[in-house]
Amino acid sequence: MTQALEGIRILDVTNVLAGPFCGYQLALMGADVIKVETPGTGDLARQLGADPALNAELMGASFLAQNAGKRSVTLNLKSEAGKAIFHKLAASADVVIENFRPGVMDRLGVGYDDLREINPRLVYCAISGFGQTGPLKDAPAYDQIVQGMSGVMSVTGDERSVPMRVGYPVADTLGGVTAAFAISAALVRRAATGVGTSIDVSMLDCMLASMGWVISNYLIAGQRPQPMGNENFTAAPSGTFETADGLLNIAANKQEQFVALVALLGIPELASDARFAQREARKRNRAELKTLIEAALKTKSATEWEPALTRAGIPAGRVLDVASALAEPQVTQRRLVKSFRRAVKNERDVSVVLSGFKMREAEPDVACAPPTLGEHTAQVLGELGYTSLEIEQLKHQGAV
Repeated sequence: MTQALEGIRILDVTNVLAGPFCGYQLALMGADVIKVETPGTGDLARQLGADPALNAELMGASFLAQNAGKRSVTLNLKSEAGKAIFHKLAASADVVIENFRPGVMDRLGVGYDDLREINPRLVYCAISGFGQTGPLKDAPAYDQIVQGMSGVMSVTGDERSVPMRVGYPVADTLGGVTAAFAISAALVRRAATGVGTSIDVSMLDCMLASMGWVISNYLIAGQRPQPMGNENFTAAPSGTFETADGLLNIAANKQEQFVALVALLGIPELASDARFAQREARKRNRAELKTLIEAALKTKSATEWEPALTRAGIPAGRVLDVASALAEPQVTQRRLVKSFRRAVKNERDVSVVLSGFKMREAEPDVACAPPTLGEHTAQVLGELGYTSLEIEQLKHQGAV
């Protein structure tokens, strides 16, 4: 099976999450992703995660999550010899991804202007908190900072808990996905023009762009977004409801779904009640409607209600924790999780999440487990023409 990006070489000069996640998405599609790391320490994510023993081995769970399928090379980009090796790598590469603060790669002599002189076909992608331009371009930015500045926290939670951070690093993740999409588009353009380009990905921009309806309601309709907790601002009943056992998400967004819902719950009269008969009326009276629906739902558990509502054409699903979600037959049968046996020091198994899509005849997959720090340095330098003696000398100099 030939994967979509087979034959594409990517230099992943990134740390922690947004950049490594981008590189991982491309590795899943068959790209040869060479992770360029600092000797001795490597990606900071190697020291992050819930297992202290893995962190001590520089194989933290946070690193393992998005670095399978990559090759690790250690290079000291502050040394002339290390810089020379990177230039050789760039000459053979299709893509460079970096997520340093703006200007850092330029000062090291490995920025886009330097590298395009070596390789005009190079696609260079810089991921940062605020982008390469603007008054905040030099400001440090972590996921939570971007979540707060994008307005996402202002619409997450309810009137009691707002502002609330989204429960996972959504800004980093969206930045990585956006970068992978932009790189793929640039590679298509290069195939037509023969010329590379530079890409400037701002995590703040990515967050704002992802807020679609919330932003458009403000820009176009003049409606200032408000936090609504688990309620859906576009429809009612649409949100999270208590049952006899467990929470159930119901999204009866269409008129026929609402009519089917109240009929199934044994309260069909609500469909003709003036407070609830029409969409806008239901939105105005959502609290009363929720109370009546929850009273009817108290007769069964969420596990019992979910299939009954689904059969009736009403979108519904239990509210699960992460462990339960991963154990769901829908998830396991689509083979979303891949396990590598004894992948850390021949002792620990490693399981990673693959891609959120399937592609016939080009299935997203990775062949090897996340690499140890510098695991492939000798291999990659050998591919560049360095001899074993030269590699040992470079190690002695601290260049690799």
